[in-house]
Amino acid sequence: MSSLPRGPWSSLRADLPAGLVVFLVAVPLCLGIAQASSAPLLSGLIAGIIGGLVVAVLSGSHLSVSGPAAGLAVIVAAGIVELGLRPFLLAVVLAGALQMLMGVLRLGGIAHFFPSSVIKGMLAAIGVLIILKQAPHAVGYDRDYEGDLTLFQQDGGNAFGTLIDAAEAFTPGALVVSLLGIVALLGWPKLQRGVLKLVPPALVAVVLGGVAAALVSTIWPDGIAAEHFVNLPRFASVGDVIAAVVTPDFSRLLDPAVWRVAATLAIVASLETLLSLEAVDRLDPQKRISPPNRELLAQGVGNVVAGLIGGIPITSVIVRSSANVQAGGQTRLAAMFHGVLILVGVLFFAPLLNRVPLAALAIVLIFVGLKLTTPKLWRQMWAGGPAQFVPFAITVAAIVTTDLLKGTVIGLVVGLFVMVRRQQANAVSVTVEDDKRIIRFQKDMTFLQKGRIKEVLLGVPDGQPVVIDRRVVDHVDDDVEEILDEFCIEHGSDGTAVEVLYEPGGDERRIARANRGARVGH
Repeated sequence: MSSLPRGPWSSLRADLPAGLVVFLVAVPLCLGIAQASSAPLLSGLIAGIIGGLVVAVLSGSHLSVSGPAAGLAVIVAAGIVELGLRPFLLAVVLAGALQMLMGVLRLGGIAHFFPSSVIKGMLAAIGVLIILKQAPHAVGYDRDYEGDLTLFQQDGGNAFGTLIDAAEAFTPGALVVSLLGIVALLGWPKLQRGVLKLVPPALVAVVLGGVAAALVSTIWPDGIAAEHFVNLPRFASVGDVIAAVVTPDFSRLLDPAVWRVAATLAIVASLETLLSLEAVDRLDPQKRISPPNRELLAQGVGNVVAGLIGGIPITSVIVRSSANVQAGGQTRLAAMFHGVLILVGVLFFAPLLNRVPLAALAIVLIFVGLKLTTPKLWRQMWAGGPAQFVPFAITVAAIVTTDLLKGTVIGLVVGLFVMVRRQQANAVSVTVEDDKRIIRFQKDMTFLQKGRIKEVLLGVPDGQPVVIDRRVVDHVDDDVEEILDEFCIEHGSDGTAVEVLYEPGGDERRIARANRGARVGH
Protein backbone atom coordinates (compact mmCIF):
# COMPACT_ATOMS: atom_id res chain seq x y z
CA MET A 1 0.00 0.00 0.00
CA SER A 2 1.50 3.35 -1.01
CA SER A 3 2.00 5.91 1.70
CA LEU A 4 -0.08 9.04 1.66
CA PRO A 5 1.69 12.18 0.40
CA ARG A 6 3.02 14.38 3.12
CA GLY A 7 1.10 17.62 3.55
CA PRO A 8 0.12 20.12 6.24
CA TRP A 9 -2.12 17.54 7.97
CA SER A 10 0.25 14.59 7.84
CA SER A 11 1.89 15.46 11.14
CA LEU A 12 -1.32 15.56 13.20
CA ARG A 13 -0.30 12.46 15.16
CA ALA A 14 2.70 14.37 16.49
CA ASP A 15 1.29 17.91 16.55
CA LEU A 16 -1.91 17.27 18.50
CA PRO A 17 -0.20 15.66 21.53
CA ALA A 18 2.54 18.31 21.40
CA GLY A 19 -0.09 21.07 21.29
CA LEU A 20 -1.76 19.55 24.33
CA VAL A 21 1.52 19.55 26.25
CA VAL A 22 2.25 23.15 25.23
CA PHE A 23 -1.27 24.11 26.32
CA LEU A 24 -0.76 22.60 29.76
CA VAL A 25 2.57 24.41 30.10
CA ALA A 26 1.20 27.68 28.67
CA VAL A 27 -1.83 28.10 30.94
CA PRO A 28 0.07 28.70 34.20
CA LEU A 29 2.63 30.80 32.32
CA CYS A 30 -0.09 33.00 30.83
CA LEU A 31 -1.62 33.45 34.26
CA GLY A 32 1.71 34.01 36.00
CA ILE A 33 2.97 36.57 33.48
CA ALA A 34 -0.32 38.46 33.66
CA GLN A 35 0.06 38.53 37.42
CA ALA A 36 3.66 39.69 37.13
CA SER A 37 2.56 42.41 34.70
CA SER A 38 -0.11 43.78 37.07
CA ALA A 39 -2.69 42.93 34.38
CA PRO A 40 -5.98 41.03 34.68
CA LEU A 41 -5.45 37.26 34.51
CA LEU A 42 -7.82 37.07 31.57
CA SER A 43 -5.47 39.39 29.64
CA GLY A 44 -2.73 36.77 29.87
CA LEU A 45 -5.03 34.02 28.63
CA ILE A 46 -6.24 36.21 25.75
CA ALA A 47 -2.61 36.76 24.73
CA GLY A 48 -2.04 33.00 24.75
CA ILE A 49 -5.14 32.39 22.62
CA ILE A 50 -4.12 35.04 20.07
CA GLY A 51 -0.59 33.62 19.99
CA GLY A 52 -2.04 30.29 18.86
CA LEU A 53 -4.99 31.32 16.69
CA VAL A 54 -3.54 34.39 14.97
CA VAL A 55 0.26 34.48 15.15
CA ALA A 56 0.77 30.75 14.51
CA VAL A 57 -1.50 30.91 11.44
CA LEU A 58 0.44 33.84 9.93
CA SER A 59 3.93 32.87 11.05
CA GLY A 60 6.43 31.08 8.84
CA SER A 61 7.99 29.31 11.81
CA HIS A 62 7.19 25.63 12.21
CA LEU A 63 7.89 25.25 15.93
CA SER A 64 7.77 28.69 17.51
CA VAL A 65 4.97 29.30 20.03
CA SER A 66 3.83 32.83 20.82
CA GLY A 67 2.17 34.27 23.89
CA PRO A 68 2.75 36.65 26.80
CA ALA A 69 6.46 36.96 27.58
CA ALA A 70 8.15 37.22 30.96
CA GLY A 71 10.75 39.55 29.44
CA LEU A 72 8.06 42.20 28.90
CA ALA A 73 6.51 41.96 32.37
CA VAL A 74 8.37 44.95 33.82
CA ILE A 75 7.58 47.15 30.80
CA VAL A 76 3.92 46.10 30.86
CA ALA A 77 3.56 46.73 34.59
CA ALA A 78 5.18 50.17 34.31
CA GLY A 79 3.02 51.03 31.29
CA ILE A 80 -0.20 50.07 33.05
CA VAL A 81 0.77 52.12 36.12
CA GLU A 82 1.69 55.16 33.99
CA LEU A 83 -1.18 55.07 31.48
CA GLY A 84 -3.93 52.95 32.97
CA LEU A 85 -5.13 49.67 31.49
CA ARG A 86 -7.25 50.93 28.58
CA PRO A 87 -4.69 53.47 27.28
CA PHE A 88 -2.03 50.78 27.68
CA LEU A 89 -4.07 48.46 25.45
CA LEU A 90 -4.02 51.23 22.85
CA ALA A 91 -0.20 51.23 23.16
CA VAL A 92 -0.25 47.46 22.50
CA VAL A 93 -2.29 48.04 19.31
CA LEU A 94 0.12 50.76 18.16
CA ALA A 95 3.13 48.56 19.00
CA GLY A 96 1.67 45.85 16.78
CA ALA A 97 1.27 48.34 13.94
CA LEU A 98 4.91 49.39 14.35
CA GLN A 99 6.00 45.74 14.23
CA MET A 100 4.07 45.26 11.01
CA LEU A 101 5.89 48.29 9.57
CA MET A 102 9.23 46.78 10.65
CA GLY A 103 8.31 43.59 8.83
CA VAL A 104 7.39 45.49 5.67
CA LEU A 105 10.72 47.36 5.86
CA ARG A 106 12.47 43.95 6.19
CA LEU A 107 14.20 44.74 9.46
CA GLY A 108 13.97 41.15 10.71
CA GLY A 109 17.48 40.32 9.54
CA ILE A 110 18.97 42.00 12.60
CA ALA A 111 18.82 38.63 14.38
CA HIS A 112 21.46 37.25 11.99
CA PHE A 113 24.05 39.58 13.53
CA PHE A 114 23.98 37.76 16.88
CA PRO A 115 26.89 35.27 17.25
CA SER A 116 26.04 31.61 17.76
CA SER A 117 27.82 31.66 21.13
CA VAL A 118 25.38 34.34 22.33
CA ILE A 119 22.34 32.43 21.04
CA LYS A 120 23.55 29.25 22.75
CA GLY A 121 24.20 31.25 25.91
CA MET A 122 20.65 32.60 25.78
CA LEU A 123 19.26 29.07 25.54
CA ALA A 124 21.46 27.81 28.37
CA ALA A 125 20.55 30.76 30.60
CA ILE A 126 16.85 30.19 30.04
CA GLY A 127 17.39 26.55 30.95
CA VAL A 128 19.11 27.56 34.19
CA LEU A 129 16.33 30.00 35.08
CA ILE A 130 13.60 27.48 34.29
CA ILE A 131 15.21 24.99 36.66
CA LEU A 132 15.72 27.58 39.41
CA LYS A 133 12.20 28.95 39.17
CA GLN A 134 10.35 25.65 38.80
CA ALA A 135 12.21 23.65 41.45
CA PRO A 136 10.19 25.21 44.32
CA HIS A 137 6.90 24.30 42.58
CA ALA A 138 8.15 20.73 42.22
CA VAL A 139 8.11 20.39 46.02
CA GLY A 140 4.93 22.37 46.58
CA TYR A 141 6.35 25.78 47.49
CA ASP A 142 4.30 28.18 45.37
CA ARG A 143 4.94 31.68 46.69
CA ASP A 144 6.86 32.64 43.54
CA TYR A 145 4.73 33.13 40.40
CA GLU A 146 5.27 30.99 37.33
CA GLY A 147 5.87 33.73 34.79
CA ASP A 148 8.89 35.34 36.41
CA LEU A 149 12.11 34.39 34.61
CA THR A 150 14.55 36.48 36.62
CA LEU A 151 17.01 35.62 39.37
CA PHE A 152 16.06 38.61 41.52
CA GLN A 153 12.43 38.93 42.56
CA GLN A 154 10.19 41.91 43.11
CA ASP A 155 10.05 41.23 46.87
CA GLY A 156 13.82 41.71 47.17
CA GLY A 157 14.61 38.01 47.35
CA ASN A 158 16.19 35.77 44.75
CA ALA A 159 15.70 32.35 43.22
CA PHE A 160 18.40 30.75 45.38
CA GLY A 161 16.71 32.03 48.53
CA THR A 162 13.42 30.62 47.26
CA LEU A 163 15.09 27.22 46.83
CA ILE A 164 16.26 27.30 50.45
CA ASP A 165 12.78 28.28 51.64
CA ALA A 166 11.27 25.52 49.50
CA ALA A 167 13.57 22.91 51.03
CA GLU A 168 12.26 23.88 54.47
CA ALA A 169 8.58 24.12 53.52
CA PHE A 170 7.97 21.44 50.91
CA THR A 171 4.64 19.61 50.61
CA PRO A 172 4.92 15.79 50.71
CA GLY A 173 2.00 15.33 48.30
CA ALA A 174 3.62 17.60 45.72
CA LEU A 175 6.86 15.70 46.11
CA VAL A 176 5.01 12.45 45.30
CA VAL A 177 3.61 14.07 42.14
CA SER A 178 7.11 15.22 41.13
CA LEU A 179 8.66 11.80 41.65
CA LEU A 180 5.95 10.20 39.52
CA GLY A 181 6.62 12.83 36.86
CA ILE A 182 10.33 12.01 36.85
CA VAL A 183 9.55 8.29 36.52
CA ALA A 184 7.18 9.02 33.62
CA LEU A 185 9.61 11.27 31.79
CA LEU A 186 12.50 8.82 32.14
CA GLY A 187 10.58 5.57 31.80
CA TRP A 188 7.89 6.24 29.23
CA PRO A 189 10.31 6.63 26.27
CA LYS A 190 11.45 3.05 26.92
CA LEU A 191 7.83 1.83 26.61
CA GLN A 192 6.94 3.80 23.48
CA ARG A 193 6.21 1.13 20.92
CA GLY A 194 3.38 0.99 18.43
CA VAL A 195 0.46 3.21 19.38
CA LEU A 196 2.24 4.34 22.56
CA LYS A 197 4.54 6.45 20.40
CA LEU A 198 1.62 8.83 19.92
CA VAL A 199 1.66 9.78 23.60
CA PRO A 200 4.53 12.09 24.61
CA PRO A 201 6.21 11.53 27.99
CA ALA A 202 5.35 15.07 29.13
CA LEU A 203 1.63 14.37 28.71
CA VAL A 204 1.95 11.14 30.69
CA ALA A 205 3.70 13.05 33.48
CA VAL A 206 0.91 15.64 33.63
CA VAL A 207 -1.90 13.05 33.61
CA LEU A 208 -0.21 10.89 36.25
CA GLY A 209 0.38 14.01 38.31
CA GLY A 210 -3.30 14.91 38.19
CA VAL A 211 -4.36 11.38 39.18
CA ALA A 212 -1.78 11.23 41.98
CA ALA A 213 -2.87 14.63 43.31
CA ALA A 214 -6.50 13.50 43.37
CA LEU A 215 -5.59 10.32 45.28
CA VAL A 216 -3.38 12.18 47.74
CA SER A 217 -6.11 14.75 48.38
CA THR A 218 -8.63 11.97 48.99
CA ILE A 219 -6.45 9.95 51.36
CA TRP A 220 -4.71 12.92 52.96
CA PRO A 221 -6.80 16.12 52.75
CA ASP A 222 -3.89 18.35 53.75
CA GLY A 223 -1.34 16.53 51.59
CA ILE A 224 -1.41 19.15 48.83
CA ALA A 225 -2.30 22.79 49.38
CA ALA A 226 -5.33 24.11 47.50
CA GLU A 227 -3.23 26.84 45.86
CA HIS A 228 -0.91 24.22 44.35
CA PHE A 229 -3.13 23.70 41.33
CA VAL A 230 -3.70 25.51 38.06
CA ASN A 231 -6.02 28.42 38.82
CA LEU A 232 -8.00 29.12 35.68
CA PRO A 233 -10.77 31.76 35.89
CA ARG A 234 -14.25 30.25 35.55
CA PHE A 235 -16.95 31.69 33.29
CA ALA A 236 -20.57 30.56 33.33
CA SER A 237 -21.20 31.63 29.74
CA VAL A 238 -19.70 33.27 26.67
CA GLY A 239 -21.49 36.42 27.79
CA ASP A 240 -19.41 36.43 30.97
CA VAL A 241 -16.24 36.27 28.89
CA ILE A 242 -17.37 39.12 26.64
CA ALA A 243 -18.32 41.21 29.64
CA ALA A 244 -14.84 40.68 31.10
CA VAL A 245 -13.06 41.91 27.96
CA VAL A 246 -11.47 45.38 28.22
CA THR A 247 -11.04 47.52 25.08
CA PRO A 248 -8.49 50.25 24.25
CA ASP A 249 -9.06 53.94 24.94
CA PHE A 250 -8.71 55.49 21.47
CA SER A 251 -9.24 58.99 22.89
CA ARG A 252 -5.54 58.88 23.88
CA LEU A 253 -4.36 58.22 20.32
CA LEU A 254 -2.35 61.49 20.15
CA ASP A 255 -0.88 61.16 23.65
CA PRO A 256 2.96 61.15 23.39
CA ALA A 257 3.17 58.93 26.48
CA VAL A 258 1.11 56.26 24.76
CA TRP A 259 3.35 56.37 21.68
CA ARG A 260 6.49 56.21 23.84
CA VAL A 261 5.25 53.03 25.55
CA ALA A 262 4.17 51.65 22.15
CA ALA A 263 7.63 52.24 20.65
CA THR A 264 9.31 50.60 23.65
CA LEU A 265 7.03 47.57 23.40
CA ALA A 266 7.56 47.28 19.64
CA ILE A 267 11.36 47.36 19.90
CA VAL A 268 11.72 45.03 22.89
CA ALA A 269 9.04 42.58 21.72
CA SER A 270 10.59 42.43 18.23
CA LEU A 271 14.08 41.77 19.58
CA GLU A 272 12.83 39.07 21.93
CA THR A 273 10.84 37.49 19.10
CA LEU A 274 13.78 37.47 16.68
CA LEU A 275 16.16 36.06 19.30
CA SER A 276 13.66 33.40 20.28
CA LEU A 277 13.07 32.56 16.62
CA GLU A 278 16.80 32.12 16.07
CA ALA A 279 17.03 29.91 19.15
CA VAL A 280 14.03 27.76 18.19
CA ASP A 281 15.46 27.19 14.71
CA ARG A 282 18.58 25.82 16.40
CA LEU A 283 16.42 23.41 18.40
CA ASP A 284 14.50 22.20 15.33
CA PRO A 285 15.60 18.62 14.58
CA GLN A 286 14.93 19.30 10.88
CA LYS A 287 17.02 22.52 10.96
CA ARG A 288 14.37 24.58 9.16
CA ILE A 289 14.89 28.33 8.86
CA SER A 290 12.07 30.71 9.82
CA PRO A 291 11.56 33.96 7.84
CA PRO A 292 12.12 36.81 10.34
CA ASN A 293 10.29 39.53 8.39
CA ARG A 294 7.18 37.39 8.09
CA GLU A 295 7.44 36.70 11.82
CA LEU A 296 7.46 40.44 12.58
CA LEU A 297 4.35 40.85 10.45
CA ALA A 298 2.64 37.96 12.23
CA GLN A 299 3.59 39.26 15.67
CA GLY A 300 2.40 42.73 14.71
CA VAL A 301 -1.01 41.46 13.63
CA GLY A 302 -1.21 39.40 16.81
CA ASN A 303 -0.47 42.37 19.04
CA VAL A 304 -3.02 44.55 17.21
CA VAL A 305 -5.71 41.90 17.77
CA ALA A 306 -4.62 41.23 21.36
CA GLY A 307 -4.70 44.92 22.26
CA LEU A 308 -8.16 45.35 20.71
CA ILE A 309 -9.69 42.62 22.91
CA GLY A 310 -7.80 43.20 26.15
CA GLY A 311 -4.68 41.03 25.83
CA ILE A 312 -1.18 41.88 27.00
CA PRO A 313 1.70 41.99 24.45
CA ILE A 314 2.79 38.86 22.60
CA THR A 315 6.20 37.62 21.51
CA SER A 316 7.66 34.34 20.38
CA VAL A 317 8.48 32.61 23.67
CA ILE A 318 11.32 30.15 24.13
CA VAL A 319 9.90 28.20 27.09
CA ARG A 320 6.71 27.12 25.32
CA SER A 321 8.57 26.71 22.03
CA SER A 322 11.12 24.44 23.73
CA ALA A 323 8.30 22.42 25.27
CA ASN A 324 6.81 22.08 21.79
CA VAL A 325 10.09 20.76 20.39
CA GLN A 326 10.62 18.34 23.26
CA ALA A 327 7.03 17.07 23.00
CA GLY A 328 7.61 16.17 19.35
CA GLY A 329 5.81 19.01 17.56
CA GLN A 330 6.38 19.05 13.80
CA THR A 331 4.49 22.02 12.31
CA ARG A 332 2.54 25.16 13.17
CA LEU A 333 -0.50 22.99 13.88
CA ALA A 334 0.85 22.27 17.36
CA ALA A 335 0.93 25.98 18.26
CA MET A 336 -2.49 26.50 16.66
CA PHE A 337 -3.94 23.57 18.59
CA HIS A 338 -2.59 24.92 21.87
CA GLY A 339 -4.43 28.20 21.16
CA VAL A 340 -7.66 26.33 20.49
CA LEU A 341 -7.26 24.41 23.74
CA ILE A 342 -6.72 27.58 25.77
CA LEU A 343 -9.90 29.05 24.29
CA VAL A 344 -11.89 25.88 24.87
CA GLY A 345 -10.38 25.47 28.31
CA VAL A 346 -11.32 29.01 29.34
CA LEU A 347 -14.88 28.53 28.12
CA PHE A 348 -15.69 24.96 29.15
CA PHE A 349 -13.05 23.05 31.08
CA ALA A 350 -11.73 25.33 33.78
CA PRO A 351 -12.86 23.00 36.63
CA LEU A 352 -11.03 20.02 35.08
CA LEU A 353 -7.85 21.96 34.29
CA ASN A 354 -7.79 23.36 37.80
CA ARG A 355 -7.11 19.81 39.04
CA VAL A 356 -3.64 19.73 37.45
CA PRO A 357 -0.97 20.23 40.16
CA LEU A 358 1.79 22.75 39.52
CA ALA A 359 4.37 20.12 40.53
CA ALA A 360 3.55 18.07 37.42
CA LEU A 361 4.06 21.08 35.17
CA ALA A 362 7.21 22.03 37.06
CA ILE A 363 8.83 18.64 36.39
CA VAL A 364 8.02 18.92 32.66
CA LEU A 365 9.60 22.38 32.57
CA ILE A 366 12.65 21.29 34.58
CA PHE A 367 13.34 18.57 32.01
CA VAL A 368 12.99 21.19 29.29
CA GLY A 369 15.51 23.35 31.17
CA LEU A 370 17.96 20.48 31.53
CA LYS A 371 17.89 19.86 27.79
CA LEU A 372 18.66 23.54 27.16
CA THR A 373 21.72 23.64 29.40
CA THR A 374 23.30 20.22 29.19
CA PRO A 375 26.84 19.44 30.43
CA LYS A 376 27.61 18.43 26.83
CA LEU A 377 26.83 21.97 25.65
CA TRP A 378 29.11 23.51 28.27
CA ARG A 379 31.92 21.11 27.32
CA GLN A 380 31.50 21.96 23.64
CA MET A 381 31.67 25.69 24.31
CA TRP A 382 34.75 25.23 26.52
CA ALA A 383 36.43 23.17 23.79
CA GLY A 384 35.77 26.02 21.35
CA GLY A 385 38.26 28.20 23.20
CA PRO A 386 37.90 31.66 24.80
CA ALA A 387 36.39 33.18 21.67
CA GLN A 388 33.39 30.84 22.05
CA PHE A 389 33.26 30.21 25.78
CA VAL A 390 33.67 33.77 27.09
CA PRO A 391 30.66 35.29 25.24
CA PHE A 392 28.64 32.15 26.00
CA ALA A 393 29.36 32.17 29.74
CA ILE A 394 28.91 35.92 30.13
CA THR A 395 25.61 35.77 28.25
CA VAL A 396 24.41 33.06 30.64
CA ALA A 397 25.50 35.02 33.72
CA ALA A 398 24.07 38.30 32.42
CA ILE A 399 20.66 36.86 31.53
CA VAL A 400 20.40 35.00 34.83
CA THR A 401 21.23 38.12 36.85
CA THR A 402 19.30 40.70 34.76
CA ASP A 403 16.74 39.69 32.13
CA LEU A 404 16.60 38.17 28.66
CA LEU A 405 17.02 41.38 26.65
CA LYS A 406 19.68 43.08 28.80
CA GLY A 407 21.66 39.88 29.19
CA THR A 408 21.62 39.18 25.47
CA VAL A 409 22.79 42.72 24.69
CA ILE A 410 25.63 42.32 27.21
CA GLY A 411 26.59 39.02 25.60
CA LEU A 412 26.51 40.64 22.16
CA VAL A 413 28.82 43.45 23.29
CA VAL A 414 31.25 40.92 24.77
CA GLY A 415 31.07 38.84 21.60
CA LEU A 416 31.87 41.90 19.47
CA PHE A 417 34.80 42.76 21.75
CA VAL A 418 36.19 39.22 21.45
CA MET A 419 35.76 39.39 17.68
CA VAL A 420 37.66 42.70 17.52
CA ARG A 421 40.48 41.25 19.60
CA ARG A 422 40.73 38.25 17.26
CA GLN A 423 40.68 40.53 14.24
CA GLN A 424 43.50 42.57 15.74
CA ALA A 425 45.59 39.57 16.71
CA ASN A 426 45.40 37.89 13.29
CA ALA A 427 45.50 40.93 11.03
CA VAL A 428 49.24 41.63 11.07
CA SER A 429 52.35 39.45 11.28
CA VAL A 430 55.88 40.68 12.06
CA THR A 431 59.18 39.01 11.13
CA VAL A 432 62.83 40.14 10.85
CA GLU A 433 64.76 39.23 7.67
CA ASP A 434 68.27 40.52 6.87
CA ASP A 435 67.95 43.14 9.63
CA LYS A 436 64.74 44.42 8.01
CA ARG A 437 61.46 44.36 9.92
CA ILE A 438 58.79 42.85 7.64
CA ILE A 439 55.22 43.87 8.54
CA ARG A 440 52.70 41.82 6.56
CA PHE A 441 48.97 42.51 6.35
CA GLN A 442 47.05 39.22 6.47
CA LYS A 443 43.54 40.54 5.65
CA ASP A 444 41.68 43.67 4.61
CA MET A 445 42.35 46.41 7.13
CA THR A 446 39.51 48.30 8.82
CA PHE A 447 39.30 50.59 11.81
CA LEU A 448 38.97 47.43 13.96
CA GLN A 449 42.70 46.77 13.34
CA LYS A 450 43.87 50.28 14.31
CA GLY A 451 44.93 49.20 17.79
CA ARG A 452 46.98 46.25 16.56
CA ILE A 453 48.70 48.29 13.81
CA LYS A 454 49.65 51.05 16.24
CA GLU A 455 51.06 48.43 18.62
CA VAL A 456 53.17 46.86 15.83
CA LEU A 457 54.48 50.20 14.52
CA LEU A 458 55.38 51.45 17.99
CA GLY A 459 57.49 48.31 18.42
CA VAL A 460 59.78 49.17 15.46
CA PRO A 461 63.23 50.26 16.77
CA ASP A 462 64.54 53.62 15.56
CA GLY A 463 66.77 53.30 12.49
CA GLN A 464 65.65 49.78 11.54
CA PRO A 465 64.64 49.42 7.84
CA VAL A 466 60.97 48.50 7.44
CA VAL A 467 59.03 46.74 4.71
CA ILE A 468 55.23 47.05 4.86
CA ASP A 469 53.83 44.24 2.73
CA ARG A 470 50.20 44.88 1.86
CA ARG A 471 50.01 42.85 -1.33
CA VAL A 472 47.41 40.36 -0.13
CA VAL A 473 44.79 42.95 0.83
CA ASP A 474 42.20 44.60 -1.38
CA HIS A 475 41.02 47.28 1.03
CA VAL A 476 42.63 49.50 3.68
CA ASP A 477 40.48 52.03 5.55
CA ASP A 478 41.43 55.70 5.50
CA ASP A 479 41.94 55.52 9.28
CA VAL A 480 44.62 52.88 8.78
CA GLU A 481 46.16 54.77 5.82
CA GLU A 482 46.62 57.83 8.05
CA ILE A 483 48.48 55.77 10.65
CA LEU A 484 50.74 54.31 7.95
CA ASP A 485 51.38 57.76 6.43
CA GLU A 486 52.37 59.20 9.78
CA PHE A 487 54.68 56.27 10.50
CA CYS A 488 56.41 56.51 7.09
CA ILE A 489 56.96 60.25 7.51
CA GLU A 490 58.31 59.99 11.06
CA HIS A 491 60.33 56.78 10.75
CA GLY A 492 61.86 57.79 7.39
CA SER A 493 62.65 61.36 8.44
CA ASP A 494 66.31 60.46 9.24
CA GLY A 495 66.83 58.55 5.99
CA THR A 496 65.80 55.12 7.32
CA ALA A 497 64.49 52.96 4.49
CA VAL A 498 60.71 52.41 4.49
CA GLU A 499 59.36 50.31 1.65
CA VAL A 500 55.68 49.69 0.94
CA LEU A 501 54.75 46.70 -1.24
CA TYR A 502 51.46 46.84 -3.17
CA GLU A 503 49.52 44.44 -5.29
CA PRO A 504 50.32 45.28 -8.93
CA GLY A 505 47.73 47.69 -10.30
CA GLY A 506 46.89 49.08 -6.85
CA ASP A 507 46.32 52.77 -6.20
CA GLU A 508 49.86 53.82 -5.24
CA ARG A 509 49.93 57.47 -6.13
CA ARG A 510 48.16 58.94 -3.09
CA ILE A 511 50.12 56.84 -0.61
CA ALA A 512 53.42 57.48 -2.36
CA ARG A 513 52.79 61.22 -2.25
CA ALA A 514 51.73 61.10 1.38
CA ASN A 515 54.74 59.01 2.35
CA ARG A 516 57.06 61.76 1.07
CA GLY A 517 59.74 59.58 -0.38
CA ALA A 518 59.01 56.17 1.09
CA ARG A 519 59.86 53.64 -1.59
CA VAL A 520 56.92 51.93 -3.22
CA GLY A 521 57.36 48.49 -4.71
CA HIS A 522 55.46 45.49 -6.09
